[in-house]
Amino acid sequence: MIKSRLAFLMSAVVLASFFFSCGTNPEKNEHAGNTAPATDSAQLLKQGDYLVAIMGCNDCHSPKRLGPKGPEIIPEAMLSGYPANRPVAAYDTALAKRGIAQFNEDMTAAAGPWGISFAGNLTSDDTGIGNWTLDAFKNAMRHGRFKGSENGRILLPPMPWVNYSRLTDDDAAAIFAYLKSTKPVKNVAPAPVHF
Repeated sequence: MIKSRLAFLMSAVVLASFFFSCGTNPEKNEHAGNTAPATDSAQLLKQGDYLVAIMGCNDCHSPKRLGPKGPEIIPEAMLSGYPANRPVAAYDTALAKRGIAQFNEDMTAAAGPWGISFAGNLTSDDTGIGNWTLDAFKNAMRHGRFKGSENGRILLPPMPWVNYSRLTDDDAAAIFAYLKSTKPVKNVAPAPVHF
């Protein structure tokens, strides 16, 4: 009972921090209105880092632990997706089938009418996007295809790929360059579970 309450509380805190972190103050944002393409690799990585941060990629793709100020990203697991060695949490399938989404304790897994989905590894490791091409990345982001494959399954919720489908080529290239520069973390997230 205590464990489920802690998981619920942690999910609520993570969700609240996600919603409150979405707004930015343009006067304090050095990137506001910056639509010019990055001209060198350092600028490209900086722009990619910025876009990954504001698009909330860490919210679902980074495992977290409860710290003194609430959920904290585990630095050595950043962007590595749902940990393969973690047991799958129990979900209320009746609620999920009614359309009420549920998240695990760190938002790396979610259940809903689609079943259970797990955040994938976005690090530069081959179990992540290490062997992806920029075109595959664009296809995943713009068309919601698993691993960017034309024949791949549709990316499942809560991945908001429809929101990202209008990324410019420059923004997609910056995000991709940043992700390819991350520390590789070997982790294969589980396949989706269907109810």
